[in-house]
Amino acid sequence: MINFSSWSIKTPIPAILLFILLTLAGLLAFHQMKVQDFPDVELPMVNVLTALPGAAPAQIESEITRKIENALGTLQGVKHLYTTVQDGTSLTTVEFVLEKPVIEAMDDVRNAVSTVRGELPGDVKDPIISKVEFSGVPFLVFTVASSKLDEEGLSWLVDNQITKTLMSVSGLGKVARVGGVNREVRVELDADKMAALNVSAAEISRQLLQVQRDASGGRANIGNNEQAVRTLAGVSTAAELGKLELALNDGRRVQLAQIASVQDTVAERRSIALLDGKPVVGFEVTRSRGASEITVAKGVREALQKLSLSHPDIKLDEAYNMVEPVQESFDGSMYLLLEGALLAVLVVWWFLRDWRATLVSAAALPLSVIPTFLGMYLFDFTLNTVTLLSLALVVGILVDDAIVEIENIVRHLRMGKTPYQAAMEAADEIGLAVIATTFTLVAVFLPTAFMSGIAGKFFKQFGWTAAMAVMTSLVVARLLTPMMAAYLLKPIVHQSGDSKTMLLYMRLAKWCLEHRLLTSIAAGVFFLGSLALVPLLPTGFVPPDDRSQTVVKLELAPGSNFSDTLAIAEQARKILEKHKEISRIYTSVGSGSAGSDPFAGGGISSVNKANLTLTLKPRSERSESKTAIESRLRQILQVLPGVRITIGLGNSGEKFQLVLTGDNPDTLNSAADAVQRDLRTLQGVGAISSTASLLRPEVIIRPDLARAADLGVSTTAIAETIRIATIGDFDTNLPKLNLPERQLPIVVRFAENARSNLDQLARLSVPGKNGYVMLGQVASLSMGSGPTQIGRMDRSRNVTFDIELNDQTLGEVSDAIDQLPSLKNLPAGISRMEVGDAEEMKTLFASFGLAMLTGVLCIYMVLVLLFHDFMQPVTILAALPLSIGGAFVALLLTHSAFSMPSLIGLIMLMGIATKNSILLVEYAIVARRQGMSRKDALLDAGHKRARPIVMTTIAMGAGMLPIALGIGIDPSFRAPMAIAVIGGLITSTFLSLLVVPVVFTYVDDVVQKFSGKFKRRT
Repeated sequence: MINFSSWSIKTPIPAILLFILLTLAGLLAFHQMKVQDFPDVELPMVNVLTALPGAAPAQIESEITRKIENALGTLQGVKHLYTTVQDGTSLTTVEFVLEKPVIEAMDDVRNAVSTVRGELPGDVKDPIISKVEFSGVPFLVFTVASSKLDEEGLSWLVDNQITKTLMSVSGLGKVARVGGVNREVRVELDADKMAALNVSAAEISRQLLQVQRDASGGRANIGNNEQAVRTLAGVSTAAELGKLELALNDGRRVQLAQIASVQDTVAERRSIALLDGKPVVGFEVTRSRGASEITVAKGVREALQKLSLSHPDIKLDEAYNMVEPVQESFDGSMYLLLEGALLAVLVVWWFLRDWRATLVSAAALPLSVIPTFLGMYLFDFTLNTVTLLSLALVVGILVDDAIVEIENIVRHLRMGKTPYQAAMEAADEIGLAVIATTFTLVAVFLPTAFMSGIAGKFFKQFGWTAAMAVMTSLVVARLLTPMMAAYLLKPIVHQSGDSKTMLLYMRLAKWCLEHRLLTSIAAGVFFLGSLALVPLLPTGFVPPDDRSQTVVKLELAPGSNFSDTLAIAEQARKILEKHKEISRIYTSVGSGSAGSDPFAGGGISSVNKANLTLTLKPRSERSESKTAIESRLRQILQVLPGVRITIGLGNSGEKFQLVLTGDNPDTLNSAADAVQRDLRTLQGVGAISSTASLLRPEVIIRPDLARAADLGVSTTAIAETIRIATIGDFDTNLPKLNLPERQLPIVVRFAENARSNLDQLARLSVPGKNGYVMLGQVASLSMGSGPTQIGRMDRSRNVTFDIELNDQTLGEVSDAIDQLPSLKNLPAGISRMEVGDAEEMKTLFASFGLAMLTGVLCIYMVLVLLFHDFMQPVTILAALPLSIGGAFVALLLTHSAFSMPSLIGLIMLMGIATKNSILLVEYAIVARRQGMSRKDALLDAGHKRARPIVMTTIAMGAGMLPIALGIGIDPSFRAPMAIAVIGGLITSTFLSLLVVPVVFTYVDDVVQKFSGKFKRRT
């Protein structure tokens, strides 16, 4: 086997050139890598959106949703089906198992929907099939105002110029307008004149569609030349449209202006955007998959700046910005890397007090991190929260191998050897231990890259990044560190004796070896005590973030009109603007998706909903965390009457979801009511919202089937008549007015006063076999109610409760909910399902448990291969239980939850604790082979290896200290991880140095006993 360290010392030029090449390539890769918030994960989730304008949710459920769900439910690999049925739309989300390729999932869904397309109502628009994109949520929202343009002009500016300008930006996915108005030609029919002529709105609309159009007319040959023939019948203004004469079914002719008011105006307002209470037109920007938020945002701002030069009258403002947190996270992570590296280097200098040795150790950090960027680039990773977190956590580990190497070389220098001789001998002596520690760390980190569940998709990049960085540090430690030491270090003339700390440690280690039983009992009690702390720790999935954006969502009772919603939104804004921590409020009523959850089922926007996007002051300028501010906002907004209020972006760590499913709607609703009453008794939680369908007011038309049949009036004719008379025809059936740059829809319907009471509606004309009859002659009209929204899960109706955690942990709320009487005694046919964070938390814990078990097994196999022994690796693994106690105590003292970040910290501890044991055991084995007694070998191992173990531990802890203290960036996710690691480091280092030698003796006794029996038998 080639001794790479000796080869590098003898021939330094190849190693120097190799690292120059790797460093340059790493820097180039770093420059080209994209910066993102989170990695773009591709989940096998597909949306099927089906629209039937004007249809009620109950009708859509029976005629569309169930048929589509039945077709999708038979597909292979379907995990869950989620459906939200609202007025005019049905949105079904198909969630497949994670192993299903996304393209295959899309094809399967498309084929399944095509098999039932013929069974759907004829008026249904073709279903829109799309995959769920994690990057599909807007990350920037701008507002535009003008001193010259009116609202319609601003809306067209956004739809036309701004959208076209921004779509040229590389990486931009979509631009969507929020608020504003749509221009249209409105044809408001006179109810009295229509009744006198006995004509329906549907007939007028269809007549216009036939008349107001340009069409191709074939080909002609006139004068020996070929000409295209076109029929041009379309008019270009509303005035010309009013002069059109229409032929009625009975042969009469009528001019449109005689029976209707024709106006070039704007559509009925259904949405609005406001910035700090002032009406504006907004537009949301979404990036495409794989693009960087920072790069796209830069391109968008540059494009808008150029546009502003050509339109000096417009004013652009940023109303919502999720780019700043990404930039802050990136800059903060880079700062933490540098700060952690500096602290680790200072620790090395404190122990060695030699700037040359410190320089050699410090060189390992950049030379390990920078080539890692090359590996990340080749793996198509990005610089995101996960990969930067991985690098920040291993920054202390990366210097470990170099510290162990350089400390051993310095120890040999103190024996009077030359730097060249010391480097050659020390590197050869420590080689196996360094290789073993690195491979055990890889064995710990790599299994996290293969975890199951959605969390596993994110941690693929975490595991590989950490593994690549650690492997690079091994190459540095074996090739570069000994070579640099050989040529940079100076001989040590004055030898120093053991410090008081070392002498104290040697006395303790000797006492432990002489009192093995007491030491073992004490270690066992400590381990059992550590396990006893587990029930005291709150459990959670992901801690809530502390960024500077949040959303207040308002929902009024079904049937509320646009003006009611706007008034409540403004009332809420005036309350919120008094809060000193809020710097800007962006309001959207009836539209907008900024701040929404990309995985939450949704539907169409509604006029009874409003979102208030709050920009908080920067974290450094706030006196409270975001969760504390949100809790305060819940209290001050309670004065709003009759409004459902939800606060927060809906991210992981903010809410608990509870789902009840059942096939009987009445039983399900009664069970949901009972559960909701019990949920209201929970202490400390935030708002509790339910998808249990509230009833909305409806006008019910019940045809007299016998009378209708006698007059030849069909139910379809009745429905079509009432739809066109009230809201106009389907978009695809509307006649259009052609303008140079766009087409304006011509909407034919009755005036507002003709739709204001049942008597007016009853006078509408409906076509029959002998001409038109009044609607009231063939049907009865009455007021009623129906569900405003229907939720379904796995082909059954469901009710979903969203419980805001309000700074409590997911585990605490989950345990409290489990004890509710209504959930313990659910009616027959009603079941409870785990979804959202609760489901993912269970998957996460199971996945991490498997990853840790796999890591331990991999560590054991690596150690067996390196030591050629099946028993001594058991000694090394004995350090693992000793590290858990410190982590649990640290989490308990800092009130941190046992969640995803703390689990990552425990995985890191496995590798670190194992590393300390390897350094001890490996030297003890070597010393015994040289003729020492077992006790002397163990004491000598402790004497020689305690110093590098303590150095690497303090360097690692120092590297993570800024993260644990929450310096610089949002500490919500990173801090629990670093706290767990630092706490475990303290106990594992102290106990490993004392307990591992004792465990070594027990294992050696077992080996001696069985080997003796084996020899006697042979």
